[in-house]
Amino acid sequence: MSVGILGNKVGMTQIFDEHGNASAVTVIKAGPCAVTQIKTISTAGYNAIQIGYGQVNSLTQPELGHLRKSGVSPLKYLSEYKVDDTSEFELGQVVDTNIFSEGQILNVTGKSIGKGFSGTIKRHHFTRGPMSHGSKNHRAPGSIGAGTTPGRVYPGKKMPGRLGGKTVTVLNLKILKIDVEENLIIVKGSIPGKPGNLLSLQSAS
Repeated sequence: MSVGILGNKVGMTQIFDEHGNASAVTVIKAGPCAVTQIKTISTAGYNAIQIGYGQVNSLTQPELGHLRKSGVSPLKYLSEYKVDDTSEFELGQVVDTNIFSEGQILNVTGKSIGKGFSGTIKRHHFTRGPMSHGSKNHRAPGSIGAGTTPGRVYPGKKMPGRLGGKTVTVLNLKILKIDVEENLIIVKGSIPGKPGNLLSLQSAS
């Protein structure tokens, strides 16, 4: 396992390779992040690195006290990554796009776009009922229970409800380009959420 980095989705575009082939890519503003806590087997029972991202003007006193130990400015987001060896990290250390290289494969985690309350056809891809004259079941979900036995609806039944807005991880995205000066990472393919969405990037290997 390796330490990851936090960032924000900038948006999508396309780039061309030397053969003129176009690739749909996503631009990510990644880091810089700071190491805010180091957990070891002796202190926490496992090895992990906590990093912070996104400077803010004010935080609660407990949050400020936690960050004061590492000597970093107030940071809005904290994330933890399990690592095999914590000896190469120290409190306050800057983690940026230099931890990745072009051609590397990433796993990107973010919150998907929320689509509000949706019916079963849109949410679970149910088929609709007959649209002919006399039919009263067009987009209704249909029967949801079995009658007297068991006399209830089983948990987990596919029903209408809120769609989207969940944590999604997209695996095996290839890094096509890295701009170290602007802290930009360009990956091939799409990632969850709208522009500005908070993302967590970690090496797939």
